[in-house]
Amino acid sequence: MRLAAFRRTDDPGGTRRVGLVVGDGSGWWLHPFEDGTDLVELLAADPAAREEAADDAARGDGLRPDDVVLLPPVQPVSMRDFLTFEAHVDGMERGHGNPGTPAQWYDAPVFLFMAPHAVTGPYDAVPMPPDTERLDFELEIAAIVCRDVRNVTPEQARGAIGGYCVMNDWSARDVQGKEMSLKLGPSKGKDFATTIGPWVVTADELDGCRDSDGFLDLKMTVKVNDEPVGTDRSGNMGWSFEQLVSHASRASWVKAGEVLASGTCASGSLAESWGRNGKLVPPPLQVGDVVEMTIERLGTIRNVVGPLEESVAAVAPARRRSTVGGRLEASA
Repeated sequence: MRLAAFRRTDDPGGTRRVGLVVGDGSGWWLHPFEDGTDLVELLAADPAAREEAADDAARGDGLRPDDVVLLPPVQPVSMRDFLTFEAHVDGMERGHGNPGTPAQWYDAPVFLFMAPHAVTGPYDAVPMPPDTERLDFELEIAAIVCRDVRNVTPEQARGAIGGYCVMNDWSARDVQGKEMSLKLGPSKGKDFATTIGPWVVTADELDGCRDSDGFLDLKMTVKVNDEPVGTDRSGNMGWSFEQLVSHASRASWVKAGEVLASGTCASGSLAESWGRNGKLVPPPLQVGDVVEMTIERLGTIRNVVGPLEESVAAVAPARRRSTVGGRLEASA
């Protein structure tokens, strides 16, 4: 089952509806659920009740793609982005002058927290962020959590994953690099946009897409201006999504409405190519470039890079303190 958040083209801004997606390719229809339906609650519902609600929606009039604006399928309460593709880590590390994947990567699935209010719709224009000359994309698959969990095993975590969608973790690499040189971040290099969509495919729909180890195994591709630039399979993740949820829940709550992402797949970003090539080839994204990401069974998101839309204040440098004998001293 595919579930989308949307507004009709004649709805006022801020309207949010939930619909059932029927059909393939560009010929899909969107059948609205009852007003007030919450997509995450629908994911958590008993499968029989969800099917009944979907049947009711399908009996109603459907909307065509031109009749709607697809929204981010969920408004995340929190977002965690993991680092699960070994080949991507290897390429990025080589770009930093290191020999390859660090030994510590194999110990546990690390993640960063993201800005949940920065999500954008699957076909929205994404404005160029300020202060960057190295705008990049990251092709990822994301899981939508539909139940609160804490200290769960991977087996228990499976019931907390309601579905999956495509994700683009937009990145300003030059800004990110400065931040992370201080052993913190990324922050402003990441917090301006994250695209998720085009809809959520319920977890039960993908049971037949698992490999012998139980990992989801879906083809992932990314194009820039209709030119293929990267492809991988989600089966190459070092940890399963169930293991990611379990790890995140250790001595901590993972809440319904959270988005947990795989991290970038191999060849799923420009920066990985820069690391392997030793130069900015392919070039960083520019205004007008179109980034299209497709994951088998999950659909396609397509976003154009728009011009910077806002004026921003200049960054204030830190005030400098005087030194004593070449050392900074604490003041009384």
